[in-house]
Amino acid sequence: MNRLYLSAATLLFTFVGSIYGCSNSAKNNPTDTNSNSTQTMNQSTSSDTNKHYETAIFAGGCFWGVQYYFEKAKGVTNTVVGYIGGHTDKPTYEQVCSHTSGHYEAIKVTYDPSITSYEDMARLFFNIHDPSQTNGQGPDIGEQYMSVVFYADDAQRKTAQKLIDQLTAKGMKVATQLKQATTFYPAEGYHQHHYDHEGSTPYCHHFVNKFN
Repeated sequence: MNRLYLSAATLLFTFVGSIYGCSNSAKNNPTDTNSNSTQTMNQSTSSDTNKHYETAIFAGGCFWGVQYYFEKAKGVTNTVVGYIGGHTDKPTYEQVCSHTSGHYEAIKVTYDPSITSYEDMARLFFNIHDPSQTNGQGPDIGEQYMSVVFYADDAQRKTAQKLIDQLTAKGMKVATQLKQATTFYPAEGYHQHHYDHEGSTPYCHHFVNKFN
């Protein structure tokens, strides 16, 4: 899927993105030199080295919008967008977009289990995207945008399946896949916390409570 390169005018970027969606936004920044950088703008974490944190990995379309909601969630200490589920080591954004690496755009969420839970994280995931879409998410069509829960253990898998069953009972045809988590590769630095940098909000993701 072709994507526009970042133009010199932020206004043009915003206009094009609002019309064509995340898939045509300027995700490929030609001025970025931190290819596959692990140096991300981390949110604040506790200075207590004995503090216990847990992680969750979700793929639900354009990772910019997914991160926008998770980084603001109660109990979340850090979020990183990246790539998972493919067969290429240290994939680049160009490889993921060309469908040659088999990876999904995803987010790795670190959270404090004394404040929130994996179920809370999974509920938020289902509430900010359309888990019934089979070919991508919103205007973003392609394998890398499909809905997937990458579980770390059987407890996470069972929790995700429980929520899927709840949505199914409400009449939703859930397309979300459950896959064992594999190596997660952080995306290039310019992809991290995109909407914070732009001072804008997602047009690919919206919060809708689907469990009421």
